[in-house]
Amino acid sequence: MERRTDTRIRIKRGLPWKLIPIVLVVLVAAAVIGIRVFKQQSAVMEFQKGVGYVTWSEDGYSSADSDESLGRVRELGTEWICILVTWYQTTPWSGDIQRTAKTPSDEAVTRAVRRAHELGMKVMFKLQLDLLDKSDGSWRGEIASTEEAEWDEWFRGYKDYMMHYVDIANKEKVAMICLGTELSASATVKGYLWRDLIKKVRSRYPGLLTYAAHWDRYQDIRFWDLLDYVGINPYFPLTEKMVPTYDELKQGWSEWVPGIEDFQRRVRKPIIFPEVGCSSAEGAAIRPWEHVPRTEVNLKLQADYYRAILDTFWDKEWFYGLYWWYWGTNVNMGGKFNRGFTPQNKPAEQVIKKWYARPVRK
Repeated sequence: MERRTDTRIRIKRGLPWKLIPIVLVVLVAAAVIGIRVFKQQSAVMEFQKGVGYVTWSEDGYSSADSDESLGRVRELGTEWICILVTWYQTTPWSGDIQRTAKTPSDEAVTRAVRRAHELGMKVMFKLQLDLLDKSDGSWRGEIASTEEAEWDEWFRGYKDYMMHYVDIANKEKVAMICLGTELSASATVKGYLWRDLIKKVRSRYPGLLTYAAHWDRYQDIRFWDLLDYVGINPYFPLTEKMVPTYDELKQGWSEWVPGIEDFQRRVRKPIIFPEVGCSSAEGAAIRPWEHVPRTEVNLKLQADYYRAILDTFWDKEWFYGLYWWYWGTNVNMGGKFNRGFTPQNKPAEQVIKKWYARPVRK
């Protein structure tokens, strides 16, 4: 017994002091290698066969149903998953950026990231600031202020929001972050403050960066040069018909493509669609950003809309992928009676699967 005690004392007093420099060198080297590997993996510019993955609850991403739903996403040939992390403020003018019971917990987000990685998918975090009070028809694109001091306060709050997920992204090796979604007023009026935010993120995060611009304001953004991808949410109105044909949807896209291509030549950045889709109801292609009220379910229209987008953009040299809006954590959601945006258990799901099996030339 005493001999064992003596041995333990010798180890405690002697050996660690000799090992400390070696251990420190090993730990530092491992950390540096880890950072370099993450940076190399994250910085690869590639075509993104993506799906937008969403929840509006704290534990939505942490359920067995979510694990199964992510498996279904992967079966489509999806290579990138966009995990939505929504925070809120009360009104466009309140500036009280906060997480709520509709914000996924950090534990749930981490579980979804790890599950996606297990399945072989890369992950993008999509930051989305929304309003708690929309009773007057307001939306996130109107978030703004009339006073400089209030703008400064808003940007401090938004920086805290950003950096919270930057830290999780670093820890979990998330390949890409979409730094904001359709914040048209702040992104155009206060572009220089956005530039400051992006530089702060760059100083702490080695991965890829984008921003999801509203379809009618992407040309007004003044910080694309600091990002890796231009992100456009392309909810362009394509038709005035309630039930357009596939050819009419393609024709609708042809009217918007020249403007996108001209813009791309000027910014010289690859373009992705961080959020794209339409509801499965008659009239969905008139104002694709809206949930269409009180019309008949039309699954074919949604599937044709998907096909028209893919046929139009897939082989464009500057086009680097898209994320369908949206896939939920309930594997059984959607279906033939559903009028919402999800492609789950609808013909549009098979359109994704068919196209994601195709090679890309990039």
